[in-house]
Amino acid sequence: MGKLVDAQWAFLKDVATLIQFIETEGDMATGGELQRTSYQQVEYIRTGRSKTMNSLHLSKLAVDLAIFHDGIWLQDRDSLMKYGAFWQGLHEDNEWGGSWLTFCDLPHFQRRLPK
Repeated sequence: MGKLVDAQWAFLKDVATLIQFIETEGDMATGGELQRTSYQQVEYIRTGRSKTMNSLHLSKLAVDLAIFHDGIWLQDRDSLMKYGAFWQGLHEDNEWGGSWLTFCDLPHFQRRLPK
């Protein structure tokens, strides 16, 4: 198998682990985008929803999750910090969009491309 497929498989296993952790914490999540076309990415840049054509959604190495506590969608960094920290602790290549300084993307969980 190729490096990309291996990374995609490892990424999805980490996503499953994150979802189980969310449930263990008494919260729940709904899935958003995993795969994105280059056409969609161009449109997201045009409308300000993204800043780059290097989105890992294009490689199926990023997912957006809406996380809920008691039916309320968590949309602030403080309430999602434990999930971002957990995600980043699963693998050295995992990144949480809530930890970015230039473009905060709280629902975004990704894995860097394999070297």
